[in-house]
Amino acid sequence: MKNRRRSREAALQALYYMDARNNLSLEALALFQRCFALSEKVQPFFETLTRGVMRNRRQIDQLIERFSSNWKISRMACVDRNVMRIALYEILYLDDIPEKVSINEAIDIGKKFGTEDSGAFINGILDSAHIAIKNKEIQVEGESDAAIPERIPAADAIGPSESERGPGASFSRVRGRPGVVRRRGTASPPATDETQKK
Repeated sequence: MKNRRRSREAALQALYYMDARNNLSLEALALFQRCFALSEKVQPFFETLTRGVMRNRRQIDQLIERFSSNWKISRMACVDRNVMRIALYEILYLDDIPEKVSINEAIDIGKKFGTEDSGAFINGILDSAHIAIKNKEIQVEGESDAAIPERIPAADAIGPSESERGPGASFSRVRGRPGVVRRRGTASPPATDETQKK
């Protein structure tokens, strides 16, 4: 397998991981790289793709939505949308890669990691976007130089406070049964013969 294909697959996995966690940050990218070490030959192109998609994701997503019939980006399969993000980043900003190569690679990777319909879905959107870009039917901004956030606050750090949430349930371990917990507190009292008759 060629190094660029490995880089694209690793970029898909990293972007999928960040997308699924809703955490598009350098911290999340670094965590992925610590868990899945890449070879020196794969690393540079992987970095180019992941950071490029992270910086330009808003514009790339608008382009994907424009050429997908009645499909919002949030409703697309996570694999499909991230494969297309990578391919469109290549088409828009990496002049040394022929557009057809980017599209063919995206279709192959989509078939490998996605569903049986992924290849056709990816091909349809990328081909339409590629033709529109080539015919200058759409205006594309230059590559963004926006900073990628260092970290995204944890959901619980920005969630409602303890007083806003109200009383919650508490849990305790069941003795002698590892991994089993029992809910305490807000549970209703056990049914008695009197309540069952009503």
